[in-house]
Amino acid sequence: MMNYISKFFNLSFMGLLQYFLLTGLYYGICYFLFKKALYNAKIQQKEMKRQDIIREILHSTGSSCIMVLMIFMVVESPLRNYTKIYENINDYSLYWLAGSIIIGLCIHDTYFYWMHRLLHHKKIFRYVHLIHHKSTNPSPFAAYSFHLLEAAAEGLIVPILLFLIPLHHISIVIFILSSLFINGYGHLGYEIAPKWLRNSFLFKIFNTSVHHNLHHHKFKGNYGLYFRFWDQVMKTEHPDYLKTYDSIQKKRFGEVGE
Repeated sequence: MMNYISKFFNLSFMGLLQYFLLTGLYYGICYFLFKKALYNAKIQQKEMKRQDIIREILHSTGSSCIMVLMIFMVVESPLRNYTKIYENINDYSLYWLAGSIIIGLCIHDTYFYWMHRLLHHKKIFRYVHLIHHKSTNPSPFAAYSFHLLEAAAEGLIVPILLFLIPLHHISIVIFILSSLFINGYGHLGYEIAPKWLRNSFLFKIFNTSVHHNLHHHKFKGNYGLYFRFWDQVMKTEHPDYLKTYDSIQKKRFGEVGE
């Protein structure tokens, strides 16, 4: 029993370390080191309040532990025998190692979109998702700022993937880090995308910091996590997205539209 507790605390510590290192790096770069240089890249021109930062960190700390618990209950229980985790990296090709991460992100984006839509249902929103939406002007620390029930739903994606596709430990770690990296960017509060992105085919595929910031600001639309696909298919992309994105990038670079 003590061995399980020790493993859980070690995994929780690693999860929290990843969260604080990455979100802290985002925050330090944008809100301190290059704050003046990035002034025009700020999406909402209002200062973060200290109590908001504290709230985001406290909720994210609890959520991180819950999400670790969701994985722990699968990999450290008899359920592991029903997963597709593999130990020997040579069991699958290196192409699959990389491909499994990309496939995992695509599955996650679909899962997240529909879960997110559900959380916005009027009978659920104020009891669960409202905690995340208290960050109307989010900072990177809001990446995991969830109600515990939402944290459990968010954390369920890794167990789902473990039952669906073969994943090596390396793939799992890279998937989690990639998700946190993109999530941190989505809650950054600054648009740091390069000028060339706007006229690239990639802009039609990937979300930006403006995309998710607009969701926090307006509360509706832009439900996707990584990609614009489901928002475009379901016609839930916020009508002000392109206008807001172009306005920010115009302040940074001049004319950037199509």
